[in-house]
Amino acid sequence: MARVRDIAPEELPPDLAAVYRKYASEYGPFANQVSILAHVPAALRHLPTMLMELRAAQTLPRRYLELAIVVVSKLNACHYCVGHHVPMLKVEGVPEDAVAQIPDRVDHPALDDTDRLVIAYALAVTRDPHRIRDAMHAELRARFSEAQIVELTLRIALTTFFNLFSEALGIEEEAKAAHAAQ
Repeated sequence: MARVRDIAPEELPPDLAAVYRKYASEYGPFANQVSILAHVPAALRHLPTMLMELRAAQTLPRRYLELAIVVVSKLNACHYCVGHHVPMLKVEGVPEDAVAQIPDRVDHPALDDTDRLVIAYALAVTRDPHRIRDAMHAELRARFSEAQIVELTLRIALTTFFNLFSEALGIEEEAKAAHAAQ
């Protein structure tokens, strides 16, 4: 049970209720998270909208986004985020046994060099961004556009935010998401 009460969309002004409902229904089964985020209108107004816009733009291939999110969420031991994103990674063609090994082992044959680079970058950004070498950025530039690199970095940093937010406030995984993970 979350450490603060859930806010229902009916308690919000119509514009915020619309963002809440759209995010909870279209982005994924994140109703428990958005019901807590709703305590801060500016956060509800901007964070879900930004995430939905990023998804709609499809600048970064979903496989790499989900790899990064799962790596960061595992590093931060965020049960909520791991539970939500592992099924999405499986949809992107990463087999369950490979997902189980990430980030400790990346030698699974289902992972290619770009996958391994994304995993290494997610680890580096999360653990010690000051020590990222120019060589890693050169590798990223060889595989991704600058916009994709910026979005990948943004999503890695946002994942840490959502990991800490969800764990600190005790947000539990929705039954729908838990069922999808199985």
